[in-house]
Amino acid sequence: MKISSRFSLLTCTCVAALLAGNVVAAQDKARMKSGDMAMRMMSADSTIAGWPKTPKDVAKKMMAKYGQPNEVTPTMLMWHGNGPWKHTMVFKKEVKHDFPGPHTDLLQQVIDYKVPLDKYDDLAMYDGSVVVERTNGVISARCDIEEANFLALNLANDVATGKRSVAQARQFYAETIMQFKKGGKPAYTQALQFKVPISRTADADQPAMMKKP
Repeated sequence: MKISSRFSLLTCTCVAALLAGNVVAAQDKARMKSGDMAMRMMSADSTIAGWPKTPKDVAKKMMAKYGQPNEVTPTMLMWHGNGPWKHTMVFKKEVKHDFPGPHTDLLQQVIDYKVPLDKYDDLAMYDGSVVVERTNGVISARCDIEEANFLALNLANDVATGKRSVAQARQFYAETIMQFKKGGKPAYTQALQFKVPISRTADADQPAMMKKP
């Protein structure tokens, strides 16, 4: 009886110690996570402190909306899986772009998408800041505001699916962004107007049959 009691007491003590250890480990993990978040916040804020005004303002806007970035480099902030986007990147470097009016591109946002091969040229003619990666199975838009990226990709989908011609897409883009800048909220600037695929968009192609020398 004494042995059984001692064994039970020992078992209870071990279980209590194990539970206490798990609690401490969870607390340590939470503290580490909080510390990592604080470090990322400090890193992002200190990184963009010396950026030009427009990239800095866009970075702050994205942090206010999507939280701290997952990756920080001296020239870029990057989020993964934020909102409707597979990736969002804010770049320190601005790229001059004159369509539909002069501005700079610095905010790039990516989704999974498979473009028909016969539509690649059309998309290139539609907007040079819409980038298609066939192998990776993604498409992205790069502008200075998120609303313009929504607009660019919604129209890219229209072109890729044959809903609009290149000329029609460019005209619609110009008219819609003007409406937005006057205070309107056209649907094409507020969200993606099509269902984004979540698989089978990548295209690994196939090996070339090369003749032996």
